[in-house]
Amino acid sequence: MRKAKFRYVADIIKQRVDDGEYGTKQKLPSEYDLADEFQVSRLTVRKAIALLIESQVLVKSQGKGTYVIDAPKIESGRLGLQGFTEASQAYGRDSHTEVISYVKVSHPSKNVLDMLQINKNHEVSVYRLVRCRYWDNEPMTVEQIYIPEPLVKGLSKKDFTGSLFKIIEKQEKIAYSQQEIEAVLAKDHIGKLLHVSVGGPILKVQSVTYTAEAKPIFLDTSYYRADKYRFKTTLIRHKL
Repeated sequence: MRKAKFRYVADIIKQRVDDGEYGTKQKLPSEYDLADEFQVSRLTVRKAIALLIESQVLVKSQGKGTYVIDAPKIESGRLGLQGFTEASQAYGRDSHTEVISYVKVSHPSKNVLDMLQINKNHEVSVYRLVRCRYWDNEPMTVEQIYIPEPLVKGLSKKDFTGSLFKIIEKQEKIAYSQQEIEAVLAKDHIGKLLHVSVGGPILKVQSVTYTAEAKPIFLDTSYYRADKYRFKTTLIRHKL
């Protein structure tokens, strides 16, 4: 079935918002200009805009025009330690995962072994899982995760399209995570996956997740879109 013209126009405007061509709080071109660009009637443009207002992409100010909604950034840590799938459910968003690779690492680096508290002389293998995570078909983060083999023994690439927390907690109870966050510039391969221009700002988060007994469960280096995320934490003051 052929897509209605107003839905076609709405899809293009939405894509421009997602790509940053129409930025947050930006006023859209007039209905007349949009009708001229898309070679459709102003009524068609009006219906497209109404659809995007209903979808909370745009907002109309009487007598001033139509604007891109100032959507709040996702607050990682707002509800405590959550996996990506759990956070998407908390925000009422649909999520899916592209598993880019899942391989056994023959010679893990000293940093990986140290972070996971694995003695290099012990016969404990490590797997590296690389995934791109999406909300509503929009890439949000790229994860590179190192996991000791006992936690993923017998699993294959196709098993990691959902919640990693759910997989892990069949064997170990996740208690807390320690994170280091820094702003970096997107390199070519990360930029392509996240739809961010090369050299654009992104957030790099390295974390180690632990059991309550301080046993490391996995090491995660993730890259987040800086235009979509902010990190929230609680600091407790201890007086000397």
